[in-house]
Amino acid sequence: MPRPTTNLIPNPPKKPKPRDPVASGERDAAQNRQAGHNYFLLEKFEAGVVLRGTEVKSIREGKANLRDAYGLVKDGEAFLLNLHIGAYSHSGYSSHEEMRTRKLLLHGEEVRKLLGKVQQKGLTLIPTRLYFRNGRVKCEIAVAKGKQNWDKRETERRREDDRDARSAIAASKRRNA
Repeated sequence: MPRPTTNLIPNPPKKPKPRDPVASGERDAAQNRQAGHNYFLLEKFEAGVVLRGTEVKSIREGKANLRDAYGLVKDGEAFLLNLHIGAYSHSGYSSHEEMRTRKLLLHGEEVRKLLGKVQQKGLTLIPTRLYFRNGRVKCEIAVAKGKQNWDKRETERRREDDRDARSAIAASKRRNA
């Protein structure tokens, strides 16, 4: 006598593991928050960075620090100095130097434009953020002019005034509604 067929419910397909937000480009790998406070950011450029494999993996882990980093244009090439990328947690014998000078990948016209800007007195190159785009590490660098203490206080005062104005508008809308 044949066995009755049973309807077996197949296992539901497994959901793909969510991708790391840093690696997918949804969130910045590193940000230089001090840059906006200490400098007037005049013009921004996107540049690729020449990195080693363990450096990319460390950036994905969030071990990059842009705080003391700055850019330099020399011999028609752009470089990033003092960018700290911590050691990769699973690296073996082939690790990287944490504070080495790294080359920035820019078009020749962009390098010439940066060189012209940086040669002006008081202007410098400051990296503002490090992020992934299509699996590649990109660095946003800005031509910046240093702020004096009174500039910083003025910026803070404006920010507080804007915040107070927005809260007053919101409060009046709540009262009238």
